[in-house]
Amino acid sequence: MKSVLLTLFASFAAWHLSLSAQPNILFIYADNLGYGDLGCYGNTEVKTPHLDRLAAEGVRCTDFYVVTSTCTVSRGAVLTGRHPLRNGLLHQLVVEENWHGIGLPHRERIIPQSLKDAGYATACFGKWNIGFAPGSRPTERGFDEFLGCRSGNINYFTHTYHGEYDLFRGTELHRMEGYSGDLFAEAAAEFISRQSAAKRPFFVYLPFNSPHYVSSINMPKGEKPQWQAPDRAFAAYGWNPAETDEKRRYLAVITALDDNVGRVLQALDAAGQRENTLVAFISDMGPILRPTHGLGVASAGIYRDGAPSLYEGGIRVPALFRWPGKIPPGSVSKAMLSHLDLLPAFVTAAGAAALKERILDGRDCLPTLTHHADTPHERLFFRLGEAVAIREGSLKLMRPNAKAGWELYDLDTDPSEKHNLAAERPQDVQRLADAITEWQIDMKNDASEPVKYKALKKAK
Repeated sequence: MKSVLLTLFASFAAWHLSLSAQPNILFIYADNLGYGDLGCYGNTEVKTPHLDRLAAEGVRCTDFYVVTSTCTVSRGAVLTGRHPLRNGLLHQLVVEENWHGIGLPHRERIIPQSLKDAGYATACFGKWNIGFAPGSRPTERGFDEFLGCRSGNINYFTHTYHGEYDLFRGTELHRMEGYSGDLFAEAAAEFISRQSAAKRPFFVYLPFNSPHYVSSINMPKGEKPQWQAPDRAFAAYGWNPAETDEKRRYLAVITALDDNVGRVLQALDAAGQRENTLVAFISDMGPILRPTHGLGVASAGIYRDGAPSLYEGGIRVPALFRWPGKIPPGSVSKAMLSHLDLLPAFVTAAGAAALKERILDGRDCLPTLTHHADTPHERLFFRLGEAVAIREGSLKLMRPNAKAGWELYDLDTDPSEKHNLAAERPQDVQRLADAITEWQIDMKNDASEPVKYKALKKAK
């Protein structure tokens, strides 16, 4: 027994020693990408060679969740490692809030702040969507550099949001031409090259605005809203860029996203950083399936509904991780994991100081991804407005609104949530409902006070 313990201790120590080299970290956050939208998740129509290869070179997660299914709240949660009820960002920001609101309370500490303290160069390229008031902007919250949009579903080509140009470098408007995904990928690639030459570890947060649908308010007057992709994405299928079929246009958007992911991964290779970079690719929530957002075009696979809801299609998302020499290539993780786990995982990988002043809801998922350890979560909790849910093992209890009855599903036998077991298993319903109540009390006791929005009008 003593020799076994010594062997285990030596292995554990060696694993942690290997983390001391401070790997680079590349975190790619897709926007409304469904569980069934990628080739590596079973979609036979789409062309996603770069993401499929990323899955083959790392681990593909089957039970990876976001704790809510709306863009703003998801982003606040992943960057803090804390549930929205704790971090105080509880709702989707509206137009003026995106432009001039505080959004995520300033008392919250986010990923780049911890990594910057550990010596990392940090950058964000893409969709911010968590407040752009003074003190809320990326370069004021731990990022050395920022190129992206304040808001959400900007026009991919004109970069406008509700009639205003919305592309910024740092804190200033920055006019550029080109497809937004191309601009963000190119900026990330250049940053990687520059920091590699400086021999400094880097953290890149790359929140693409793709494949989010572009609403009518962000289209030029008289133009019909449609999925937006560059010509080369249509050419990959042999289609004309003037294609009108929504499904084909959506597939082109995803292929353009895949192409830009490939550009950034190639930049790692060119800089000689492939072996020393932890790459994470996930979606901020499931696909929006409303009629105004391409009904029947996006895919949640076998899972029910999409965003915004707490059914599996809204909160179970694609998640890929690659870390050569640490994560076994071609592996599949069926462990229950959460986007809240990214912050503690990144902090651990970087050897950064633990966040002792904040309760984290995320858990370090690296042992699960690298050594097939069990899920670090006994339970996962979800909330969106009045909707709440809990997953414990294969059981999931949810209530879509405060007036609705409880719904209980066994995800092992019923992953599509077709058979409500609440009437058949009242003891499980009561037990899990009590757990939700206790969790909400715990959240309330430790919550950051939500920042109430007050419009900060621009100076005339």
